[in-house]
Amino acid sequence: MAADFWASYQSKQLLSVEEVSRVAEEDLELGLTLQDTRLIKIAMTTYMRDLAQQAKLRQRVVATAVCYMRRMYVSKSLCEYDPRLVAPACLYLASKAEESVAQAKLLVFYAKKLKPGPENGAYQLEVKDLLDMELRVLEALDFRLVVYHPYRAAVQYLNDAKLTDVMQTTWSLLNDVYRTDLPLLHPPHVVALGCIHLAAFLKDRDAKPWLEDLKADMHAVRAVQMELLDHYEQYANIDPALTAAAMAKLPIRTRAART
Repeated sequence: MAADFWASYQSKQLLSVEEVSRVAEEDLELGLTLQDTRLIKIAMTTYMRDLAQQAKLRQRVVATAVCYMRRMYVSKSLCEYDPRLVAPACLYLASKAEESVAQAKLLVFYAKKLKPGPENGAYQLEVKDLLDMELRVLEALDFRLVVYHPYRAAVQYLNDAKLTDVMQTTWSLLNDVYRTDLPLLHPPHVVALGCIHLAAFLKDRDAKPWLEDLKADMHAVRAVQMELLDHYEQYANIDPALTAAAMAKLPIRTRAART
């Protein structure tokens, strides 16, 4: 996996914290703050997880879809590309890329049922909208759809370190990684090591000697841990009113082609 990753387009597109924290000029003009954009992306991540659960899609599909969404918004604005349309389109596209294809009609049915954000009855999604936005997402991603994830590396590392007893905690942390920008900031194996180290600490296991023998970049590993801990501190219990207020700043798009 590591060798494949370093030869991939993804490895050449790792970003800085400053790059992923940039708020598009058009969004700033609508009054959206960095906090608002983070709340919206977290809400859309939760929405994609719920939608995937309804459509019986694997967690890997959700992880890929979240990466598509977050990478897209590095260069695109929330006001131009409505996240309530982008989220199901990313999930639909990811289901194809991960060979776990969801039917467009079924995805639209569940998307309407879940109703992301405060639409006041005005927001609708049809199959044509999903397909139109899928094409726009493809263009924004420059048709590069392969995404490497930290799950497989984490299993290999846990077995190597004889830390399989912290597997469940590590897996939970890895899933929460996708509520942050960490997949855009660090290689998958570094994210895996950061989650393992944190899981070992939470379970009172000492993983430091193993990490030192591994000659891991401890600065990067700690950066992953700190980002996760910061996320839990700030966003573990999000006030729904704050997310609703952020979503309310977005113009309602009833058709992808009109954005």
